[in-house]
Amino acid sequence: MSRYRWTILAVGVGAQMAVSALRQGLPSLGPTLRSTFHLSLPQLGVILGSVSVGIVVTVIPWGALADRLGERRVIGAGLAGTTGALVAASFASGYTALVVALVVAGMFGASATGASGRAVMGWFGRSQRGLALGIRQTGVPLGGGVAAVALPLIVAGFSLRAALLVLAAGCLIAASAGWRWMREPPPPPRDRLALQSPPPLRDRRLWRLAAGSGMLVVAQASILGFVVVFLHDEHGWPVAAAAAVLGAIQVAGSVMRVVAGRWSDRRDERVAPMLLVASASSVLLLAAAALTHAPGVFLAPALIGAGVLAMS
Repeated sequence: MSRYRWTILAVGVGAQMAVSALRQGLPSLGPTLRSTFHLSLPQLGVILGSVSVGIVVTVIPWGALADRLGERRVIGAGLAGTTGALVAASFASGYTALVVALVVAGMFGASATGASGRAVMGWFGRSQRGLALGIRQTGVPLGGGVAAVALPLIVAGFSLRAALLVLAAGCLIAASAGWRWMREPPPPPRDRLALQSPPPLRDRRLWRLAAGSGMLVVAQASILGFVVVFLHDEHGWPVAAAAAVLGAIQVAGSVMRVVAGRWSDRRDERVAPMLLVASASSVLLLAAAALTHAPGVFLAPALIGAGVLAMS
């Protein structure tokens, strides 16, 4: 395979980081959003989930477009749209306008998820695919971790609007990189051309895998979405300290994703390692739940361990 595959991987990581900085970093702004827009906890939950809602409703159409038009056009146009939506969000005057803008940002941001994954699958062979996808997936916790640390500092030094505009700038840079450097993968070997599979939407195996994966993501999304607000509101932690816990989960989670990907390559299996990680994650999540009201010295390691393993 061409060495250019590493350029493709770098662009894919950058695109994933840009979207994840929004999706995973937004919770670090939870206390600021509550005070700025006078939100109840359920309203805050809607705002924090709005980006994910937008992603869910458009990720399959974006994947189909990537198959038809290629990753370059999809990532370039999609992340440019995310940029515009985030600029609109930065000028939102109320709760409803903010939710709508963030949903639209997620709808455009979903382009990076399918297209970057498709590019990595096309440019890397099976023996390196777990490692490559693990590296690509580090864009999720890395983007979220950087945002979790940086966004509260930007708010403290400037404003909430400035923080949202920084997220918009990151998406614009990723869109430009995708448009400049993304290329179609080389044609597959002849032995792979003969393989036949049902159409994706009719393949029950894919739906089962998607359902199981979705259940695993529930724990991840819950911890990442509410750990800052929980530590701040229930335990009285400063926002910066609570955001640091979120950042630690994101950074350690990025390392574990690479480790898990390489592990699956060496075993030449995907589902069995996922089952082992899911079982261990369940145990740590139960421990974190049992320590909900414990002192911070016990609670923080439990939350970090549970969050990291849930991301693995």
